[in-house]
Amino acid sequence: MVIDRVLSGDSRGEGEEQFNYALRPKRLEECIGQDNVRQKLAIAIQAARKRGEPLEHILFYGPPGLGKTTLAHVIANEMGAAIRVTSGPALTKQGDVMGLLSNIGTGDILFIDEIHRLSTPVEEFLYPAMEDFKVDFTVDSGLHAKTINFPLKRFTLIGATTRAGLLSAPLRGRFGILHHLEFYSPQELTQILRRSAVLLNLQADAGTLELIAQRSRGTPRIANRLLKRVRDYAQVKGAGRLTAKIVSDALRMEQIDELGLDELDRAFLRALATVYGGGPAGIEALAATLGEERDTLEDVVEPYLLQIGFVRRTKRGREITPEACRHLGLKIASPKGPLPQKELFEEDV
Repeated sequence: MVIDRVLSGDSRGEGEEQFNYALRPKRLEECIGQDNVRQKLAIAIQAARKRGEPLEHILFYGPPGLGKTTLAHVIANEMGAAIRVTSGPALTKQGDVMGLLSNIGTGDILFIDEIHRLSTPVEEFLYPAMEDFKVDFTVDSGLHAKTINFPLKRFTLIGATTRAGLLSAPLRGRFGILHHLEFYSPQELTQILRRSAVLLNLQADAGTLELIAQRSRGTPRIANRLLKRVRDYAQVKGAGRLTAKIVSDALRMEQIDELGLDELDRAFLRALATVYGGGPAGIEALAATLGEERDTLEDVVEPYLLQIGFVRRTKRGREITPEACRHLGLKIASPKGPLPQKELFEEDV
């Protein structure tokens, strides 16, 4: 069963990266939310500028869509540095990393998204680059192989990951600054939407942006995406202005309820309640039941359901909570026990 998920962190329309980038803040003072992280970054940036040195290596971790990539670009702008962007899966061999490192200037930033997905050889190749700003690169092979020591210019590596637990201890220990990004409050999301609406030249009635913020799962990426979908609906079905009815109708069409749950969230909760008797149920069993990948459930669905108290994680598996049942009007089905041994072999009459 494949469900079209508007809230997926991986969904991106053609050419949308440039469009999304226009909505991103470019300076630290333009950022909204994550107050503690912003304050610490401001101090680190000011101190590095006074010393005339690049920043220490930085690791951002947390659920998708909270601004890890945005903060990397903001830091580059604040430091007046060039930024090179890549991802863990794209760096498959040492030569891929060498091509990036050899072109990095002093103070420049190398941003690696999903850094937990680096292969072991590539990760180990980065260790001396991060610590000593030099690498030993092997050229040729066999009898003609030789190792060349390449000095590197001092740079800043910024890593981003949604699965910090999958980072190896040696790699994590080489980051001087580590920041965990939290979900945003509805008030912070409303401010973000207000800024985005101005950039999109979108008129909105009082209270309409709050309606979108409440259904955005505490995630700015989702808030901006829903704002664009509501804008499309308003231009086709209305006069282009956001009203309470337009917003409600648009989000209803997207199958997003008042708490921000979409059809995949509800399918996850229904499976727990009706198929597995409320749980506990293993994540692999749930993934097989829903026809989804395990990583999708763990990275996209579960974090928000855990945050709002609709799911519990136990040693035996996932369990649904009474609050989730009340919200969806579900009744937990009584699990059927195993048949008695004699009934297994009785012929039907």
